[in-house]
Amino acid sequence: MDERRFTTFKEFWPFYLSQHANVWTRRLHLTGVVVALAILFIAIERGQPLLVLAAIGSGYFFAWLGHFFVEKNRPATFQYPLYSLMGDFKMVWHIITRQKN
Repeated sequence: MDERRFTTFKEFWPFYLSQHANVWTRRLHLTGVVVALAILFIAIERGQPLLVLAAIGSGYFFAWLGHFFVEKNRPATFQYPLYSLMGDFKMVWHIITRQKN
């Protein structure tokens, strides 16, 4: 893991992108976010709070596949959980809207 200490998301963002350099890692994150949000929506719609755990698990499952098997790095979420979540949503938004990072 990187030994730098990030105190703002703005500082963290370039590091986040460096850990998601492979297009397949980004696609797996996109898949994880979409599946997690779909399950979360179903959990709310059906009033089944245990499905929230499935949503979280599915999001991490796809993201971690990308880190461990594609990038071969350690997910930043272990050290920066909030910034990593923010990064996931920002990166996914950039993918969906076809923005450059």
